Amino acid sequence: SQSEQQILSSQLECVQSIRDGVLEEATCTESDRVMLFPQQGSGAETQTRSALKLMHVETETLYNKGDSEDLYVTDILYEREVTTREVTGAEVTELVWKLCLVHSASYETADLFMSLVFELRHLSLEALRALWQRSSFKCRDNWQPLIDALPSCATEACVVLMKDLIASGEVEEDKVEHFFWSFAFIPNPTSGMIESLAPLLESPRASQSCFLGVTALVHRFCSAHSSCGVVPAVQSVMKTLGKFLGGNCTVQDSEHLSKMQLVLKAIGNAGLAAAPLAPALSSCAALRSHPMEIRLAAVQAFRRIPCSCRVSDLLPQVT
Repeated sequence: SQSEQQILSSQLECVQSIRDGVLEEATCTESDRVMLFPQQGSGAETQTRSALKLMHVETETLYNKGDSEDLYVTDILYEREVTTREVTGAEVTELVWKLCLVHSASYETADLFMSLVFELRHLSLEALRALWQRSSFKCRDNWQPLIDALPSCATEACVVLMKDLIASGEVEEDKVEHFFWSFAFIPNPTSGMIESLAPLLESPRASQSCFLGVTALVHRFCSAHSSCGVVPAVQSVMKTLGKFLGGNCTVQDSEHLSKMQLVLKAIGNAGLAAAPLAPALSSCAALRSHPMEIRLAAVQAFRRIPCSCRVSDLLPQVT
């Protein structure tokens, strides 16, 4: 039977005494029985008794309002006090050296890395370029602290330096991809960032992350600037994407087909800035001679284009 097969049985009983909503005493008895050979009735039993008793209650400590003058409510994002001192390239170089010397899995490493990110934000483009010449070395396990810190910097100077490193081929391919994906998370992009990155789209080696990262940056910029369509940097990006469309998205081979799908996805990624390309997208979607993948991608590229462009009128023959 099930009772005969049971090896361990336990029981816990507690008695609590509560007065005026306060627990004054708790007494518990726990019994544990282990039956090594249930059929023979042999085994061992332990019994444990514990007691907790309230001895005294401290009087309430008076609240001192003066203690809270320096306290404030904030979120859990990383933050550092605004520094008024001028950050020098030599100080940042020293930070990189310290990162190389400390153990990788330590609180000190995390603190130094965060300090590096915040101090990079105070450096000009010239200072950053000079810093790269001094601090582009690799530490243990081929780690380059400066390469990992740049994507979190999010200033125009840092973006321009990243673009220079990408264009010159000084960064490994996986880090280049990391650079591009980080552009989508820059909170306050500038036209200068877009202007510096736009030429990368015309490179024969431009990857998917390049197209999507740059256009995501354009989308965030246009979300904060309603008249972004007149900004030369934005116009340059959209002009380059428009050239790839060629007016009606005609493709010659499977490789060109994949590239056209990527371009259409990037146009949809750009959002408000893609409004001038709406007529071309309409043509791409309407031509029945096009592969279905291209027509579908052209329709999906409208996803962030404002309704004021009257998408329904632009696609009269899509079936």
